[in-house]
Parts: sequence; structure tokens; C-alpha cells
Amino acid sequence: MSRIVPFETTLEVRDACLCLHVQRAARALARRFDEALRPVGLTHGQFSLLMSLNQPQPPALGAVARLLAMDRTTLTAALKLLERDGLVSSRADPSDRRSRWVTLTGKGLEVLAAAVPIWRETHAAVEAGLSEPGPDVLRAGLLALT
Repeated sequence: MSRIVPFETTLEVRDACLCLHVQRAARALARRFDEALRPVGLTHGQFSLLMSLNQPQPPALGAVARLLAMDRTTLTAALKLLERDGLVSSRADPSDRRSRWVTLTGKGLEVLAAAVPIWRETHAAVEAGLSEPGPDVLRAGLLALT
């Protein structure tokens, strides 16, 4: 059987595909932060979700979903786990019973406070390991893709 797509194309995609490289980097970063945050019982995704809720007023879930690039169904499932663990609480929005307010509980605030120094240390180590032009240029490039 002859190849319709030559092996050279496979090598081209392996070496050039931005999506593949971003996915691989995201998985490596996720593993690193998951390991670092394990002592406080969080994953990197849970840390980001708790941090997104750390606001003076409960944020709209749509805004949280957009910030975290999650669909509402995935966000709701993640919040249910955090609520089960006592890290967040939810209640109906008094002005619109169809909407829900999700806030950090006292326990959620304590866990988040314990996680921040771990995140800072891990994040600093990741940034220190980046070659020039450095993390600011990387962040700008990634933001340009969103």
C-alpha cells in the first residue's frame, strides 16, 4: 500500500505544529503544577478556578468560564467537586433566581492562601527556565492566539 501522506509530512507536523507544541507544553506545565499543589490537595485547574472566584463580589459564571476557557457544563462539574469538598458554596442570585453565585468558603480561602506561595515558587522556577526572549514575550504570543 502506498502512502497517501508521506512520512516527511509527519515530521513536518511534528516539528512545526504550534497546536502540538502548545499542547505538549500545557501538559508538562499541568503535571508540574499538579505535583507542586498536591500537598494542599489541589490540581492546577482547581487552583485556577478558586483564584478566579477570589473577587470582592461573586463573579458571573459566564465570565469565569471565559477566563478559564471552559464551557459552562465543564465549569459546573468542576464547581460541584469543589463544593463537595467544602471549598466553595453556591446560592441563587437574589436578583435572578436562574443564575447562581459561587463564592469561596472559609476553607476554600485557607486552601487558596496555602497554595499561593507554592504557585509563586513553582511559577518563578518555570519562568527562570525559559530562554530569551523570556516569559513576557511568551505570554504575549499566547494571548495573541486567544
